[in-house]
This record gives sequence, C-alpha cells and structure tokens, in this order.
Amino acid sequence: MSISRLNQLLAFHESQPQDAFVLFALAKEYEKMENDDKALHHYLLLRTHHPEYVGLYYHLGKLYERLGSPSEAFDTYKAGMDVARQLGDQHALGELAEARLMLGED
Repeated sequence: MSISRLNQLLAFHESQPQDAFVLFALAKEYEKMENDDKALHHYLLLRTHHPEYVGLYYHLGKLYERLGSPSEAFDTYKAGMDVARQLGDQHALGELAEARLMLGED
C-alpha cells in the first residue's frame, strides 16, 4: 500500500468512474489502509454498477463480517453464489459457499 498507488487509482477513477477493476482496486486499497467506510463505499458502487463482478461478493462479505454485520455478510455471500451460478464460475461458487458455511448463518 502506498499513497502513490492510491493517487494513481483515484486518477483512473476520475477518468473512468464506473470502471469495475478500478472500483475493486480502490476498495481493496482502502481496506489495506483500514478505511472501511471508503472500502464499503467502493464495493457498493461496484455492486450497483457491475453486479456480475463476482469477485466483489467474497471481499464485501468479509468486510461486513469484520464490521460486525453477519446478516449482511450472509446475504452478500448468497447473492454472490447466485451470480457465480449464472456465470458458471464454480471456483467462486465454492469460495462463497465455504465463506457462508463458516459464518454459520442459515
């Protein structure tokens, strides 16, 4: 993590505000900086504009877990599993199912 990396990502975001990879990278960068509010904001933007970006669901769910919101995490994993099924992404489906199982919610 570095400020220069964050600044680069912010510049990319300014020129391409809806780019899925940039939104994901910003969310991850803010997580590394322990700025959960900004990370959550960017994950939610990504989910709104690119709900098919299956990688976001695992990381957003983990963020919800860390924030003490297990029901939000469960719902996020479940939504991600639906997307993974639609995309035929068995790897993501397995990771999301395991995360949901480890959460212990029904």
